[in-house]
Amino acid sequence: MNHPAPNSIQARDIAHFIHSQTNLARHEAEGPVVITRGKGIYVYDDSGREFMDAAAGLWCASLGFANERLAKVACEQIRTLGYYHTYRHHSNEPGIDLAEALIRIAPVPMSKVVFQCTGSEANDTAIKLAWYYHAAIGRPGKHKIIGRKMGYHGSTCASISASGKPDMHADFGLPFAPFRHTEFPHYYGMHEEGESEEDFATRMASALENLILAEGPDTVAAFIAEPVMGAGGAILPPATYFAKVQAVLQKYEVLFIADEVICGFGRTGRMWGSETFELRPDMISCAKALSAAIQPISALMVNEKIYQAMLAESRKLGSFAHGTTYAAHPVAAAVAMETLRIYAEMDLVARVGRLGPKLQSALARFKDHALVGDVAGIGMIAGIEIVADKATRRHFDPALKLPAMLSRNLKKHGLILRVIGDRIALSPPLIIEEDEIAELARRLGKALDDTAAELARTA
Repeated sequence: MNHPAPNSIQARDIAHFIHSQTNLARHEAEGPVVITRGKGIYVYDDSGREFMDAAAGLWCASLGFANERLAKVACEQIRTLGYYHTYRHHSNEPGIDLAEALIRIAPVPMSKVVFQCTGSEANDTAIKLAWYYHAAIGRPGKHKIIGRKMGYHGSTCASISASGKPDMHADFGLPFAPFRHTEFPHYYGMHEEGESEEDFATRMASALENLILAEGPDTVAAFIAEPVMGAGGAILPPATYFAKVQAVLQKYEVLFIADEVICGFGRTGRMWGSETFELRPDMISCAKALSAAIQPISALMVNEKIYQAMLAESRKLGSFAHGTTYAAHPVAAAVAMETLRIYAEMDLVARVGRLGPKLQSALARFKDHALVGDVAGIGMIAGIEIVADKATRRHFDPALKLPAMLSRNLKKHGLILRVIGDRIALSPPLIIEEDEIAELARRLGKALDDTAAELARTA
């Protein structure tokens, strides 16, 4: 790629802007793709080129990339009350409405809501509250948090410590000491010869139990997990996995935090991933589709036992000494509340129930492609595993830089997906139509064919 022209928008970006999850050295040479507008499930760059974004941005643009109805709500709220904090007994009506609505639609009984701006912050708060809860009930020694290898829970210091992504720990001095990680429950990639999903799930639950025992059950505070692992590659839990894991958690009185940042609000075919996979967590974090990504907002729901511990600590210490400046921001809360109304009007769960199988069927055809080892998904989320050898599940040599090759060929055909190592993750906006699913599959097929041809030329 040529260097960006002097004084171009790309050159200005390179001069001043640090980008997340980006090779900064390569960015200096190549510059950004500058997205200037969106319409439905499509986005357009500064040259006018169209891309179908079937990753919903970062799993989040559930209603697409521009929405006039949400824009009007935001504008009206800015005119009425553009900001106020929620410290020291202050509140606002949009925040109250949203908290009430979330408790009403929670997948299991929840008591109260703590608001933040991002999923990272919601999970960070859940971790703090796990420690707070155990201190309140006289067990401050229960302080270790168990995440999963390849799990992802955010970029704040605690949430990334709970994440099992070594590339995001490297040279940051992370993870922090109280964090541990149990096995990556990726059946296709990790199962032993002849091992059924149920047997694999038993092995995964046993690994968790052995970790708790090795650490000491009286030191383990909480376990955090996504119903479907997002940044791990859109990995579905193997059959019986969560039933077996939850039995282990109950046995050793370990709190369960369900990270619904990606799965919440219809993504898996139910309103919550916790419903899809029969989870009964103590805390539930959500963000992303909460406001259809139109405003930065997140929420952590806590059950009654967590809230009673918070109440006891507040009585003892004088206040609940936690908070953020923009928590329950009235504009963000108003947009989120209107988003929930839109979901109800479009009968979101029924819509995903109708179109999800069509997406999964369109993707399942790629199982016969020379590069594809596995396709697995549910609702409007799926992962495709790219392999060099189907029989052995062997991946391509990293020296071939497959992820960069795939990304380049996807964009060549006007398609944006998440390429995560040797997996392609799909999570299209939930407004996608049947003809757009067919177009998504057509573009994906062309990108896979071009990648196969490119790999053949390097052989």
